[in-house]
Amino acid sequence: KLPLTVEEILNFGESNRELFIKSSTYSIIPITITEMGLTISWIFSSDPKSISFSVVYQESEDTPLDQCKVLIPMTRCNSHKETIRGQVKVRNPGIYTLIFDNTFSRFISKRVFYHLSIERPVIYDGSDFP
Repeated sequence: KLPLTVEEILNFGESNRELFIKSSTYSIIPITITEMGLTISWIFSSDPKSISFSVVYQESEDTPLDQCKVLIPMTRCNSHKETIRGQVKVRNPGIYTLIFDNTFSRFISKRVFYHLSIERPVIYDGSDFP
């Protein structure tokens, strides 16, 4: 899968996307970011049962995976019971990868319904000041 760009995520609209993650596997959503100061936000739920989730940062595609920076450690989420929301602030350009991990499940495949959004910082220029 090619990494998503900011423009592609901005064009997501309000619709949810769906991932099918087989038992004992994981799925990744790499997002290529070139500008700093953005906020990547996500909302997801899973069916049936829980899914593990993590976010890692890679400076470039050439950076070995073991040298990636873990921004959000792998966490088991009860996303079948409640919607999980989160966000990460972009401090450096690079590839921010969302990981949905189902490797702990030996028999049950999962569906993950997710929505991504990107927010640019509001820069106050004082133009509405009298």
